[in-house]
Amino acid sequence: MVLPEGFALPPLPYLVGQLAAVALVGGALARSDPHVSDRIVLALAPWVVVGSSLHVLFVLDWVPGVVAPLLGTPSVYLSTFVVAGVVWFAGIHASTDPERPVVAVGVLAASAVVAYALARGAETGLRLFWPLVGLALALLLAGTLWAATRWSRPSVTAATGATGALALFGHSLDAVSTAVGVDLLGFGERTPVSRAVLDVAASLPTADLLGVGWLFVLVKLAIAEAVVILFADFVREDPREGFLLLGAVAAVGLGPGAHNLLLFMATG
Repeated sequence: MVLPEGFALPPLPYLVGQLAAVALVGGALARSDPHVSDRIVLALAPWVVVGSSLHVLFVLDWVPGVVAPLLGTPSVYLSTFVVAGVVWFAGIHASTDPERPVVAVGVLAASAVVAYALARGAETGLRLFWPLVGLALALLLAGTLWAATRWSRPSVTAATGATGALALFGHSLDAVSTAVGVDLLGFGERTPVSRAVLDVAASLPTADLLGVGWLFVLVKLAIAEAVVILFADFVREDPREGFLLLGAVAAVGLGPGAHNLLLFMATG
């Protein structure tokens, strides 16, 4: 079993509708032949937070039943892609700078969903200290690793740009938030591969002193750094596909990390 707990397809009518919408929006974007660069990847980053935050509402059962099948795993990824894709498509055809509407609507949507989750959580009390400490530590680790990469491999940071930095931050956030949740807040880990790393750390003599999350942080950061280095040549050779795929790598870390932090805050 390699899929995370809670992974389930929505009822057939929802699934068919989602797949049709994804095909329609994806086809429209492909025909528009959009320019893909660092800027559009960064503009799409708030939409990752939108999707992960909506999934928090789903996990906490804070969404209407008719909408819930659209916000589970993996449905929430498809739902978010459709909405973000429509905004991107509109921006391509209505603006000479399509990144602006994409990031503007994304930030507004993310802010609204996060604010709603925190407002609901405030009814029973918010838990802010450790999630904010985790966010600060993730920023510190990602910044340090990016600076070290710029010093030791300047060609990598020059090629991957802000998308490479976002990938390191996303996976740093996922790793640190997981460690905070497991070691300090009593949460479990839903992904089998991640659980296996945590189990290895639990079997070490350092478990009582350091906890189990530290090994997961080291493994995640090492993998993220290796991926960014490997993607540098790909981005140079084919910027469109390279930035899209490296952006997807960043989203795989940023989404779970943002989900963890908001879930920890909202559940008090």
